[in-house]
Amino acid sequence: MVTALIVLAIIALACAILLTLSATFFAVKENEKVVAVRDCLPGANCGACGYSGCDGYAKALGEGQTDNPSLCTPGGADVAAQLADIMGLAAGDVAAKVAYVACNGSCKPEQRKYVYDGIKTCVASKTSYAGDRECTYACLGYGDCVAVCPKDAIVIDPDKGIAQIDPAKCIGCGLCEKACPNSIIHLVNDTTRVLVKCSSHDKGAVVRKFCPDGCIGCMKCQKTCPEGAIKVENNLAVIDYDKCTGCGACHDVCPVKCIHLENLVCGTHL
Repeated sequence: MVTALIVLAIIALACAILLTLSATFFAVKENEKVVAVRDCLPGANCGACGYSGCDGYAKALGEGQTDNPSLCTPGGADVAAQLADIMGLAAGDVAAKVAYVACNGSCKPEQRKYVYDGIKTCVASKTSYAGDRECTYACLGYGDCVAVCPKDAIVIDPDKGIAQIDPAKCIGCGLCEKACPNSIIHLVNDTTRVLVKCSSHDKGAVVRKFCPDGCIGCMKCQKTCPEGAIKVENNLAVIDYDKCTGCGACHDVCPVKCIHLENLVCGTHL
């Protein structure tokens, strides 16, 4: 018995020594810059930087695959400055982004095509005759965007039944934009003042049949804009933000009020 215990002890000691030597001589050394960069990133793993997530961006920046420390939109200027300091680079401007829902309608029972009794997600509903909304471009209201938001910035309006985003909480990660099967959530700079809250490409008569607040393609906004920043394309008003000055002329003439004036920083609107 004693001999067996001694043999086992010797074997355990030998294994411990071998493991220690292996860890010492065969260890893969981590790039210190990659680790430092990763520690600065917010951990949203949203992919807004163009990489697979925070680990992907940290590896690319730390190993010199990119020299841009300003790609992290959720982190903003503070994170960009920290990354630039670590890498010895100049930090560029980071435009703060905010998401908004381009839908002005409601999900009231009378605006449903049928009673949907499937899995309560927007993606699942979309597979059944393009969703249960009469407007096929509308917010489906089942909260796929709510589920992916890392900051609880999105709720489903209990009265209208559509997603509402709190710009004060939104970090511009874009996860909700990717999750929306109808592609009606968009990212804009938080300085943006004018938003078209409709996504329908139907003709005006069809839009009015189901939604009194949808764009009818009347072109009044296009004719009024002094900068030529808004045009009706495929029956929907579209804003060129490189030209838009936020004057609000389009909002004033819109007969259905689907063009909103917003202060995305403060979260106020008209």
